[in-house]
Amino acid sequence: MNSHHPARAGLAAGAALGLVVALAACSADAGASSDQSFEIWDEVVAAAEGQTVKLWMWGGDEQGNSYVNDVLVPAAAEQGVTLEQVPLADTADALNRILSEVQAGESDGEVDLVWVNGNNFGTGKEAGAWECGWTDLLPNMALTAPGDPLLQNDFGTPVDGCEAPWHKAQFTFVYNSDTVTDVPATLDELLDWARANPGRFTYPAPPDFTGSVFIREVLYSVSGGTDAVPLAYSDEAFTELSPALYDELADLAPSLWRGGETYPQSSTELDQLFADGQVDFTMTYGPATLTELVSNGTYPQGTRVLTFEEGTVGNASFLGLASTSGSKAGAMVVANLALSVEQQVTKAEPSVWGQFTVLDLEQLSGEDRALFEALPSSPVVPSYDVLSENANPELAAAWVTPLDEGWRAQVLAR
Repeated sequence: MNSHHPARAGLAAGAALGLVVALAACSADAGASSDQSFEIWDEVVAAAEGQTVKLWMWGGDEQGNSYVNDVLVPAAAEQGVTLEQVPLADTADALNRILSEVQAGESDGEVDLVWVNGNNFGTGKEAGAWECGWTDLLPNMALTAPGDPLLQNDFGTPVDGCEAPWHKAQFTFVYNSDTVTDVPATLDELLDWARANPGRFTYPAPPDFTGSVFIREVLYSVSGGTDAVPLAYSDEAFTELSPALYDELADLAPSLWRGGETYPQSSTELDQLFADGQVDFTMTYGPATLTELVSNGTYPQGTRVLTFEEGTVGNASFLGLASTSGSKAGAMVVANLALSVEQQVTKAEPSVWGQFTVLDLEQLSGEDRALFEALPSSPVVPSYDVLSENANPELAAAWVTPLDEGWRAQVLAR
């Protein structure tokens, strides 16, 4: 699966000529060596030959694991790079490893690429965990839309070439249409449904990534919409807006699964409750994976997606390059490969991983665009255009921890 299309590569490489991307780490402590500085893409490709790249990523998604190991790994091998997946229980484990290496002045660390976004990206950027300013050299970046807001900011933190886009995500509520007949059209109606049907709805306990975004969705709802909540965090905004959020969630708690006495500890646990028929709703950032889950019998045949009038939160996932990596050229080759039309189309196949592309279809040739248009439609999941209608912005990463900690104190402990 060779992604190196000469016309596409030439377009971006031409733009990058004369652009010196000195791969010096954001943190002076990491001390990248001079043989990891590149001026043009051909130098990157030459330096990458024979390198081993370790991709640290959440290991809880079977389709994601299979895509990386069965599709991306052999494609990287064709380009002379040995790609190894390192499955994680929590992305923060990768960040902590990099930060300990930064402290130690490591320049040939254990982490090369990380599947990252949100709080981990913002925290890592501040602490010098990420290589920055390298993505302009990737030829396939030319296939993304320069003004795409989802690719410019990650939970309110400017990307600044510190991570390469990988796929888009849309937070989505999922229900069993065989058991839910009065389908909610807004988040407010969903919470009313939960109160009218005790024990049939719950959400993962923050700081689980999915549970955390659920409470941010409720914050938008009880505050009167996205315009009422400033994207940038301030203590004043938190003090003003969070009481209504916690009051709503505390009031909801007795109507939840097990009376709100306990919560699923992860999105995986919530998914299992839904699969077992113990609850009628689940929620996910990766709705395209639902097609395969229904097809293989994990989820009930009646599984469908809610589309709320006010929309839901949308974002993008990225590949971050560790500032302490000793295989930066190889990591750049993998990140560029992951952005190729071939990889993005394959990854979008519902039977493979079903992730939404970050490429701008308008930038593609008619032949390449046709590959995306030929992807099978799903009986379960609407198209990305429908899912992302009225998409809500992610709040800045600085909101996440105070909201999560407030939930534990104000909701869980009540």
